[in-house]
Amino acid sequence: MSAQRRALGAAPAPLAITMGEPAGIGGEILLAAWRARAEHALPPFFAIDDVDRLKALARRLGLAVPVELVTEPEAARELFATALPVLHEPLVEEVAPGRPKGANGSAVLASIRRAVDLARAGEAGALITNPIHKKSLYDAGFRYPGHTEYLAALVESASEPVMMLAVPGLRVVPVTIHLALAEALARLTTRAIVHCGTVTAASLARDLGIARPRLAVAALNPHSGEEGSMGREEIEIIAPAIETLRGQGIETLGPLPADTLFHPRARQRYDAVLCMYHDQALIPLKTIDFEHGVNVTLGLPFVRTSPDHGTAFDIAGEGRASPASLIAAIALAGEMATRRATAGALKPALA
Repeated sequence: MSAQRRALGAAPAPLAITMGEPAGIGGEILLAAWRARAEHALPPFFAIDDVDRLKALARRLGLAVPVELVTEPEAARELFATALPVLHEPLVEEVAPGRPKGANGSAVLASIRRAVDLARAGEAGALITNPIHKKSLYDAGFRYPGHTEYLAALVESASEPVMMLAVPGLRVVPVTIHLALAEALARLTTRAIVHCGTVTAASLARDLGIARPRLAVAALNPHSGEEGSMGREEIEIIAPAIETLRGQGIETLGPLPADTLFHPRARQRYDAVLCMYHDQALIPLKTIDFEHGVNVTLGLPFVRTSPDHGTAFDIAGEGRASPASLIAAIALAGEMATRRATAGALKPALA
């Protein structure tokens, strides 16, 4: 077998799944995802979590999931077929479903930091983050709007990471994210749109194998502003960004009216759409496929995905939470990690 063919079969290291809020549904969807590993052909993964918590949760839910302690990520590869591998991250206090305790915020943050360190060292092929509860983390000294900003700080990223949300048939990138609508409009700039478009196109090519990514850019105002009669943002902010992206060789459509951008025929024209504010992106995505949404952070030195939902305290511990979004996040992380591993192996093989 040639060096190139060996490289094409390169496999990433096992994927790391963080603890998330221990009083939420993260633990039970993790157990359910492991049970569905064969059905969905999931790549090997391990949890960074409290081993005793997961064992107790499996007993509580009546799930036949053997939970086994590992001391290094690579051990998860062989163990994965018969047990859920776990790197132990102990909780400070015992926790009951639906009742978060601020003291455990330090363990949640430690789980994230360990996963980042392992991913940066190449010992974890990707990072999948379970949902967090910000109030508990604030009690532990957390001062970030969410996972994305915290991960950027941990890696000391020189540029702002980009959030992409994906379901089968649609990928959306909100240019402004968790802001009140008035503030989001005030912060919308040509530079921000260009940054999101550049990072998105690069990731689509590198991590998803789309050789020539096609981007669509949503208008902000109805009917794309009607040539300025219903707002000038399309003329003064969005159109210049589109021209800059085209100048970089990125195929870019727009500005396109948002009310006609998401029907099935329209979605055939692009690989991802840049949206101007949070709900412009999230409403069509969750309408099309509420169960399988995946949050992907672009622009980090490692692959990071997350289920596109919260902690669901109201149903935690009842075994009713769907693991579909976490399963989709694991599958997508595995695909992206495999492409990165293959690309890394091909460099010396093709030199």
